[in-house]
Formats: sequence, C-alpha cells, structure tokens
Amino acid sequence: MKGIASFSDLPVLMTCLSLIPPTVLAGLYPGLSKLNHTCALVKPELSCSPNAVYGKSDSCCVETYGGLVLSTQFWSTYTGLESASPPQLLPSQSWTLHGLWPDFCNGSYPAYCDLSRQYDPSPDPTIPPYPSEAPKLDTFLLNPFGRYDLLSYMNTYWIASLGQPNPDFWAHEFSKHATCFSTYDVECYGPTYVQHEEVIDYFEASIKFFQQLPTYDWLKEAHILPSNSTKTTYSLSKIQKALSKKFGATPYIGCSGPKYNETTEGKGSKDDGKTVLSEVWYYYHVYGRSQEGGGKPVGADINGGRVTNCAREKGAIMYPERTKGSERDV
Repeated sequence: MKGIASFSDLPVLMTCLSLIPPTVLAGLYPGLSKLNHTCALVKPELSCSPNAVYGKSDSCCVETYGGLVLSTQFWSTYTGLESASPPQLLPSQSWTLHGLWPDFCNGSYPAYCDLSRQYDPSPDPTIPPYPSEAPKLDTFLLNPFGRYDLLSYMNTYWIASLGQPNPDFWAHEFSKHATCFSTYDVECYGPTYVQHEEVIDYFEASIKFFQQLPTYDWLKEAHILPSNSTKTTYSLSKIQKALSKKFGATPYIGCSGPKYNETTEGKGSKDDGKTVLSEVWYYYHVYGRSQEGGGKPVGADINGGRVTNCAREKGAIMYPERTKGSERDV
C-alpha cells in the first residue's frame, strides 16, 4: 500500500524521486512568487485537463503537479494502543481516514517532495527521519492555531494502527503526500505566511473528502456488515457494486490476509487474491485546489491500473469485526 513505508516500496520511490529535479525537494516550482495568488480570480480548472499545467494556470489555485487525487480509507480491527493514556481507539460504525494522495495523471506517484517540510519520524528508507525530540505534528494544530476541535476529530477518525501513535501517522501522510500537491506550496500562502498553516489546510482537505465517503454506511445499505463468522463472507463483485454505485466510479478495493489459494476453502484454486477487506481508495480529478474538497470521481482503472488485489472467487472475502475494546462510540 502506498501510504505505508516498506522496503518493497524502495524501487518505486527511488524511480519517482529520480523524476523530480533536486531543487524540487525544497518546493515544487523553484522561483515561484509569493505574490498574486488570488484564487477567486482564477478559473478552477479540472486537474489533469489540458489547462491544468504549470505555466497555463496558477499552480497555487489549480492542482498542476499531482492531479489524480486519492482519498483513502482503512478498515482496521485494532490499534495496538488501546491501553495507552489516553487510549487510541477506532470509531464505531465507521471506516477511518488513511490520507489524501496526489498521483501523477499517468498513475505513477511522487513522494516526499519537500524535505524542508519532512516531519515523518519513520519515513521511507532514503529519507532522513524527523528528530524524535522535535515537536510532534499535533502541536502544530494548537500553537499558534488553537485548533482543538480539529485535533479532536482527527483523534476520532484519523487513526493509526499497529502501535503507531496518531501524530506520527499524520506526520507521515503530510510529509510523503501533501508536499507533492502544488496548492500546498509555502509560496502559495503569500508574504504573511504563518509556519504550518498549510499543514492545517491539508488536514482539513483530507477530512472534507473523507466526510463525503461514508464507506461503512454504503456497505451497510448493501447488507455488507462486519462479521467474524466463517459463514459470513462476501464476494468482491458485491462490494464493488455497492461502492461504485454510491461513489459514481470504481474505487480500488484493497485486501490483506492470506491469499485465497492458500486457504482451506481455496485449495487448488488459481485465485491468489487476498481475503480480508482492509482498504478503499477513491480516485478524483479535482476542481482548482484540493483544499476546497471538490472533485470529479474517476475509476481506479483510469490509466489501465488494477482495481483490486482481493480474491475474485464467490464468497472469498471476510469483513472482520473490530477487536473487543478497540472501538469507541461516536
């Protein structure tokens, strides 16, 4: 998965970084002025359209770099920090926010595009880590912005798993992905820029898209609900149909767990797709800035890419219940 750093990602990451001029690692467009980015005066071109390119449109007002935008969500069953103080819990009857990612229009993707805004304590292997003694990203919301309400929402719906603290997860998402949107370049905020205000904007934009995509409710309407019973499994086609109908395009559906042909039920099958529902990626072209939360749904296969890694055999997918004690009522 793109949002999770792993050594298997290294060849792709190095290829993507090699496409970016070295100077871009301190900002996408060197020499970009801090003046005259009044987006109310700029037509909100649809990203990946002919005019949504640097030089034709103001890159601060139109996404000109990572124009294929993904709003991604997790279905996790535990966090690993249920016993922390305060406990890190998952929201009941809701998927959780993973991130907002800018892919290139051809389907490849950049990462860590501005190392001067690298806050990830555990980044991809080629990237210097953010010092452990430095301020955490949650403090950026409070000083000087006082965004206690935003922090509370993120601690409810933007939840890390596998023992990772939420602020470290948010730092990863911002550093790896937000720095590769043209509209979050520091220059776009003008000569009165306050440090980290683009961090706030990225978090708010991620939430705007997330709130338009109630995956749990959409699946529930199709009678697809979490269950740990081996008798309650689902077919990929039913999940795809339910989400595509509501979203207006085919999302990417991600699974984890064993491959179907490694299970007892799938023994002898050629289907090597995975069997535990765990993630959905919704693809967009966005109008103007992603900060506005407006976009046109497009299929995950828009560039000929895959729409799933899940098993396709009938009834091959489990949608597990959350671990007892891992949820909070919301």
